[in-house]
Amino acid sequence: MKPALPADSSVPVPAPVYGPSNPTPAQLAAAPVKAYGSVIALTPELEQKYRELHADVWPAIVAAQRRAHIQNYHIYAATLAGRRYLFSYFEYTGTDFAADRARIAQDPVTRDQWWPLTDACQLRLPGTPQDEQWLPLEQLMHLP
Repeated sequence: MKPALPADSSVPVPAPVYGPSNPTPAQLAAAPVKAYGSVIALTPELEQKYRELHADVWPAIVAAQRRAHIQNYHIYAATLAGRRYLFSYFEYTGTDFAADRARIAQDPVTRDQWWPLTDACQLRLPGTPQDEQWLPLEQLMHLP
């Protein structure tokens, strides 16, 4: 099992509100470019290693992302309430996100070399889906 933070008390989540600057899930699904954001905690003693890995991402990892129609990938770090977090954002231009993600997971360099290094630097957050490493973020606004 991958490292995880302990669960906090449950915070109620209000119902989504859709409008011109927050498209419905159906509108998002129909968009030619789909945006994804996610968050995960960072293991403090491994942050330097994580920074070094991402300062020069291996060509095989970049190629696997490109084959999976992932572009404009960013990872940000921030300190919140004394803990370090990573926030990711990327755009997907393919037509079958689940299949493309599965192909990344089957890439031997990603699966057997990159992820063991990077996953060790991360702590899964409460509420992260069982088959995910990062907690997906809910989109509240999009201004093209």
